[in-house]
This record gives sequence, structure tokens and C-alpha cells, in this order.
Amino acid sequence: MFQPRWLLRIIEKLSPGVTYFFKTQERIVALSIDGLDPATTPKILSVLEKYQVHATFFLISSRVEPNPELMTELLDRGHEVGNHLTQDEPSVLLSPSEFEAAVVEAENILSKYTRPKWLRPGGGWYKKSTIDIAQKHGYRVVLGDIFPYDTHIPSSWFASLFILCKIRPGSIIILHDTGMWGKRTATTLEKILPMLDRQGYRVVPLSELAHSP
Repeated sequence: MFQPRWLLRIIEKLSPGVTYFFKTQERIVALSIDGLDPATTPKILSVLEKYQVHATFFLISSRVEPNPELMTELLDRGHEVGNHLTQDEPSVLLSPSEFEAAVVEAENILSKYTRPKWLRPGGGWYKKSTIDIAQKHGYRVVLGDIFPYDTHIPSSWFASLFILCKIRPGSIIILHDTGMWGKRTATTLEKILPMLDRQGYRVVPLSELAHSP
């Protein structure tokens, strides 16, 4: 999934409905964060506000329903929302009908607040039916080209170094919220955001990156 760009270009040609990065001449990258957790999302939002950065949050709808105030705060702060289905589970293991039901269920909840246009399958893997169903419901499937294995390696130092070494114009960074992942994401962002700024990078939501020249 997270391969060199030359390989991702080939994968994108084979799966034209999936985006791993955007082509741009500007030093601009997108930050995406998967989750929602009332214990850790506020910490992440505070760091983003400190550095005046907006991100795209791919939200699991079962975590949105119990936290309407947090969802409203996230949007009020200018962040963007994407559909990450209903549960934290590998989408590739779902049948097409199960996957579509999860897409619709999540959309019904998220659409009370906003209309997301990005979709990230659970686990980061997909089938052709994943793309077809996403497009049927008006979504673009988005993964990323910079995933610092933050769900596998419990080190914000490693995640920060990985991101800073791999960053390229048009990159899509993937980080995770929830529990210890969320705490490490807040720490990682504290490390990388000022450094990316010094390197001349702007960190933006997916929609802004998608429209960059």
C-alpha cells in the first residue's frame, strides 16, 4: 500500500478511482487523520490550531454519534471530514453488499453535519467493488503515500522522522486518532508541523491540495 511513487503511479493507472497523492508543483501536502476520540481529538485540534493548520479527518461514524459536540467543534475549526465507514474493520473482508451498507450508514450520520466527498476504506485495502460502490455514492477513494506505521510502531520520534524523510509536494500523510495512537499523533504533529513550515511546506486538507496547480 505505501510504496515508492513510481510504483504508486502504476497502481493508480490500474485503479484510476483511487488517489495516493496529488500532482502539484507547489510545496503543499495534505494531512489526513483517521478516527475520532473525545479523549485525544481535542489534543490534536489544539496542536493544529496552534500551527494554524487544517486537516481532513476520516471519521468512523459509530464514534461520531456519541460525540456530536466534538464533531461540531471539528467543523467549526475549519477541518474537513471524510467517510471512514461505521467500524474500525478491514473493508476488504466485507462483501460488496456489506461494504455498501456501511458506506450508506456512515453517510447518513455524517451528512447531519456535512457532506463528505472522500472515502477511506478500513485497513487501507480495497477491491474493484470498493471503488465502484464509492463512486456510485459520489466518493473519491483516498489512501496516501506517507504512512509512518503509527498503528504498528509506538514511537512519535519514528513517525516524525519517517514523515520528514518521505515528504514530497502533493503527499498525503496518514495518521491515526484514538487512545495511544491519538496521543502520539498530537506529539508527532508538534514535532513535524514547525519543521515542515521551515521547509516551505503548507499543510492543508485534501480538498485544497486537490485544487493546487
